[in-house]
Amino acid sequence: MKHKRPNYLWSLLTMRCPKCRRGDMFKDKNPFHVKFSKIFNMYDNCPVCGQKYELETGFWFGTGYVSYALSVAFSVFNLIWYAVFFGITWRDNSIFIWLGVNGVLLVLIQPWLMRISRVIYLYFFVYYDEDAVEEAGKNK
Repeated sequence: MKHKRPNYLWSLLTMRCPKCRRGDMFKDKNPFHVKFSKIFNMYDNCPVCGQKYELETGFWFGTGYVSYALSVAFSVFNLIWYAVFFGITWRDNSIFIWLGVNGVLLVLIQPWLMRISRVIYLYFFVYYDEDAVEEAGKNK
């Protein structure tokens, strides 16, 4: 019996396993309620389908590139809305105000940004398998 296919974007944003899109990747769902040292407290394998999350030693080093790209996109988005609503000029130092606001916002979203970078990076390498849950049930 086939299950309804979970939405790709919703599964990614809720940080679900890329293979079954049902199992949680992180033990603590909210990155802002945990100590910073436990921000990457992940399961070794998906609790639903058994997909291994760390595919090889040092696998997560690539997430730095994803995090950098997300930070740049976030900063460009902030620059656009700030320029539209407040305007940016060198004469009144508004560019420095934007830099300060953007820096504070980046620091505030950093725990979420670090986690979503891991999720996006894993989604590059592991693809959805609609039979993953049934196969995991047979292997148990």
